[in-house]
Amino acid sequence: MQTQSPLFDELARAMTGAMGVAAGLTDEAKSFMKAQAAKLIAEMDLVGREEFEAMKEMASSAKAETVLLQKRLADIEEKLGKRS
Repeated sequence: MQTQSPLFDELARAMTGAMGVAAGLTDEAKSFMKAQAAKLIAEMDLVGREEFEAMKEMASSAKAETVLLQKRLADIEEKLGKRS
């Protein structure tokens, strides 16, 4: 009595080959999608994280300086108002 069937061996080899092809197609599809996403982002002219953080810091600094200058101006106006 034969313990292994040639039909099952062939079926197993075919399934193994099909899984390899499916894995290759999956990798190829992922690569294609990443390339398309990168192209879309490049076309949208988005800023990078570093540039955004630098501008955010500059805006915060400018706002703090504006608040300080407004306080100084109010103090000067108050002094000038008392003299008049």
